[in-house]
Amino acid sequence: MNLKEFWNSYKGAIIGIVVAILILVTRLHDLILAIVILVLGALTGNYVQQNKEDVKTKLKTFIDKM
Repeated sequence: MNLKEFWNSYKGAIIGIVVAILILVTRLHDLILAIVILVLGALTGNYVQQNKEDVKTKLKTFIDKM
């Protein structure tokens, strides 16, 4: 297998490894984790606000099972 075939077969993995190394070296993973947590919190809050009654019944059922 020559280099061109290897590159074509594993191009995505190689690019993913390089990006992961850059993220780890520059400590961007802390920022990415913070952004992910903020987005998940916003989505959860929006879901709860839009579906108050449904969330109340699900929470009550969950607490009653405990």
